[in-house]
Amino acid sequence: MPSKFGLPKRRLLLPAAVSALALVGAGFAAGGGSSATAAPVAYTDAKAPVAARVADLLHKMTLPEKVGQMVQIRVGKLRGNCDYNNGPLVDSCLADVLVTNHAGSILSGGGDGAFPDNSPQNWADTINGIQHYTLTHNRLPIPIIYGADGVHGHNDVAGATIFPHQIGVGATWDPTLARQLGVSTANAMVATGVNWDFAPVSDVSRDARWGRYYETYSEDPYLAGALAASTVTGLQSSGQLTATAKHFAGYSEPQSGHDRTPAQLPVRYLQDIFLPSFAAQINAGVDVAMPDSGSVNGIPVHSSKYMLTTQLRDRLGFTGVVCSDWNDIAQLQSSYHLVSTYPQAIALAVNAGVDMAMEPADAHAFTSGLLADVQSGAVSRARIDQAVGRILTLKFKLGLFEHPYVDASTANKTVDNADRPLARTAATESIVLLRNQNNVLPLNPATSKIVLTGDSADNLSQQMGGWTIGWQGVPDDNSPKPPVVTPLQAMKEVAGDRITYAPTASDAVSKASGADAVVVVLGEKAGAEGPGDVRDPAFTPAQQQLVDSLQATGKPVIVVLMTGRPRALGSIADANAILQSWLPGTEGGHAVSDVLFGTANPSGKLPVSWPKVASDEPMSYQTLPANGTNTYDPAYPFGFGLSYTTFTTSGLAVTPTISRHGTATASVTVSNTGSRAGTAVIPLYLHRPVSPVLMPNKQLVGFARVTLAAGASQTVTVPIAAKQLAVTPGDVDGGAVPTVLPGGYQVMTDTQTVDFTVR
Repeated sequence: MPSKFGLPKRRLLLPAAVSALALVGAGFAAGGGSSATAAPVAYTDAKAPVAARVADLLHKMTLPEKVGQMVQIRVGKLRGNCDYNNGPLVDSCLADVLVTNHAGSILSGGGDGAFPDNSPQNWADTINGIQHYTLTHNRLPIPIIYGADGVHGHNDVAGATIFPHQIGVGATWDPTLARQLGVSTANAMVATGVNWDFAPVSDVSRDARWGRYYETYSEDPYLAGALAASTVTGLQSSGQLTATAKHFAGYSEPQSGHDRTPAQLPVRYLQDIFLPSFAAQINAGVDVAMPDSGSVNGIPVHSSKYMLTTQLRDRLGFTGVVCSDWNDIAQLQSSYHLVSTYPQAIALAVNAGVDMAMEPADAHAFTSGLLADVQSGAVSRARIDQAVGRILTLKFKLGLFEHPYVDASTANKTVDNADRPLARTAATESIVLLRNQNNVLPLNPATSKIVLTGDSADNLSQQMGGWTIGWQGVPDDNSPKPPVVTPLQAMKEVAGDRITYAPTASDAVSKASGADAVVVVLGEKAGAEGPGDVRDPAFTPAQQQLVDSLQATGKPVIVVLMTGRPRALGSIADANAILQSWLPGTEGGHAVSDVLFGTANPSGKLPVSWPKVASDEPMSYQTLPANGTNTYDPAYPFGFGLSYTTFTTSGLAVTPTISRHGTATASVTVSNTGSRAGTAVIPLYLHRPVSPVLMPNKQLVGFARVTLAAGASQTVTVPIAAKQLAVTPGDVDGGAVPTVLPGGYQVMTDTQTVDFTVR
């Protein structure tokens, strides 16, 4: 029957005040008994060191209780029909997952909304109910940790503000903004009882066919790492939520371009390109890492001790929890056929370095399988204690033992429509002006008659992209939707009746004759992971035909692209102006309108290379020197982006000599030579004239953002740590550890080049 804790509301605040642990204030003896007169046990002492609390609790736990901490189950197994049908929490299902199998973590997958509606308060009520059940029905009251995918805001919750997807944040080149977005996301998630965010994605974007391309920050490991590290800092700033570095590592360049398919990555390429963005997050203190769901060089990452222990822990220094991705341990048996049974798959993953399994549907299959592994000797008790110790450490760090509940009555106020100005800033900064022939932009809202058309001019789902309420994007039903301002709504706010909306191509061509300009907003169907894969990352024939027909009218045509990846433009490249707005979220319409009408001066720069044709993929500016034709020939290069003003740089200087463990300081003067204020992004690139190992002709090693009034100048300084110059030395086998090679280097920006030396 439905649990009486299905909708706990304020009722559950009493256990929070008592802290449920006070129910065992005298603690449990090692054998499991309790005594009202015994001295408090160490793990209940909030002032005791975390390591001591973990050791004390581990000593009191039975093996089944420990094994249960290592499994994460989706919330659907606790409610409704205890599968996929939503509903109130159900006692028998709670008992099976949380008591019989001692599950230590619960998650909401994409689309796992709350009951009876998907409001923030109902999320908090549900999680409070789960927490209350586990704390009051288990011998040892160990709180669960609840996880969700907050990849662009608290995006599973109706009413929450949706930020641009990570590829748009990448286009801002703004780590401060990334941190602010992390803080806002954490505030919303914690208010609903979520203490674990499966974000940020740290994979470098290399192939626009890949369905998760828009979840990445950049094709460049330094830029991706800088933004991911800032996001981690923001997400974890309150100490109440953990971020997740995912997907470690090499996930984003599968040979086929399709999600969860094999990647073949030379170890040198893996270490020099795919690992630095993860290193940045580890240095920022990220507490959880999630392995790549695919395979690298013929080995599934979930089974690779080389990846999860040698690289992640021994070389990069990660000390937190490694949690598998969705059902990926089972895939070692069912998809990869490495072993013949699920227990064997569990042993393979746990021994490789996985501490927790996102199972996510069968708690008993995992716990019984791991128990059998321990009993057979396939997994040692020491390894179990190591994994559980890491999980308990995380729970203690997050304060879950002292504060396991949230005040559900404040969740709606905290989450609904929060930080809309921040969302507008992020969406605006993410817009990249790719083309502005004859300065057709900005438009004058007071004098211009504008026809607005295109499939994303007024399309909630395409503006938000995947991972928004549902896994594949906003569901096409009557369920509550996230807040949104579309380009149609925003442009009408500014220009009123001067905006004529044409929902069809024929209507747009007909109305263009009486207009001063035509704005065409083109997008793509929302999707995620495998369903988001595309064989041909180009615009559709219908989209091409629409732009061609409008250009034939002779009117200026401004194309706004609302996509999660660069798509080959074809004849769209000849439009008078082109804006890339990515997947801008709730305030995307305002951002597009602000740039079109000149209220905002575009400052976004491409975080990826824009291909001329779809067959250019995979693509990156970091091509290696070749004994033949240069293969890097994009439509728009990495770092490209126009402004309504102009900038120049001068006076580039750099510390002349540093040690291999030192940091150089580069400085450059930036001048606004145009007629209006604007923000410049100044990238600094590294070049090595002579190297025993092939290196890209240039690679990003630092950047600065500076906002200047017309005619103003400012000198900016950028640190360049020598460790950023590390490459894997040696022969073709690439078996060495990345090393900073001494010798001559150059720093470049625009047309300036300055030499420096590493001792």
